Amino acid sequence: MGNGWHEWPLMVFTVLGQCVAGGFIVMALALMTGISECAQQKRVHWAMIVLWVLMGIGFMASVLHLGSPLRAFNSLNRIGDSALSNEIASGSVFFAVGGFWWLVTVLGKMPQALGKIWMVLTMILGVFFVWMMCKVYLIDTVPTWYSVYTPLSFFLTMFIGGPLLGYLLLRVAGVTGWGMRILPAISLLAVLVSCMVVMLQGMELATIQSSIAQASALVPQYGALMSWRLLVLAAALVCWIVPQLRGRQASPAVLALAFVLVIAGELIGRGVFYGLHMTVGMAIAS
Repeated sequence: MGNGWHEWPLMVFTVLGQCVAGGFIVMALALMTGISECAQQKRVHWAMIVLWVLMGIGFMASVLHLGSPLRAFNSLNRIGDSALSNEIASGSVFFAVGGFWWLVTVLGKMPQALGKIWMVLTMILGVFFVWMMCKVYLIDTVPTWYSVYTPLSFFLTMFIGGPLLGYLLLRVAGVTGWGMRILPAISLLAVLVSCMVVMLQGMELATIQSSIAQASALVPQYGALMSWRLLVLAAALVCWIVPQLRGRQASPAVLALAFVLVIAGELIGRGVFYGLHMTVGMAIAS
């Protein structure tokens, strides 16, 4: 029994990876549909380096989870057969394709038409990467993970953190117009859906048991931890949305604080997720 904090490398990897995938989609859509000024495009391109830094931190954390980090490439040995290999491969391809597009673009060598196609491809790869993360944990012998709540939770992290990260970097780049009022609404809706997921999953845990374990006993503080998670996420939304309600936009410093709060909240939720792992051969739903 515990809260899953021993899996902190995977917590960091999954949360940052999902936020980066969402953040890239936001910034790519802004570049393709709402930013025409060349100087502003360049500022957005340079701001996107934060995405790849965060992705790099996530991958470094994932390597720490391996028994021998020096054998990290062995995790790719079973691509197509192993969900873990597929996850690492899809993440690596997303990182490589997006990072190469970024590098060529900031060097001024990317043709405009090809750049748009490349961005669409990278967005698709980002979504595929998040889905491959979900597949790692959809294990039929782990009943607490083998449910719709696993992919819901992972994609909700993308919809909560991604818009905020993209918004923050667009603000740093001086963008004020493109879709900026829509993004907070997306994250707010995702947090509301997360509230429903927390309640429904809490009720389902009470129905899952084995001869030696009760799912609801795996993380006895489930209710308290998830309440803290939602409070932290609510605080992040307040930092982001209240300035807009007053007719102005939050400063990059306040947005950075909001993003840190989102990361903290999602790490709490991800810790609970890993804490719910049932290491039993058979389980029954009452």
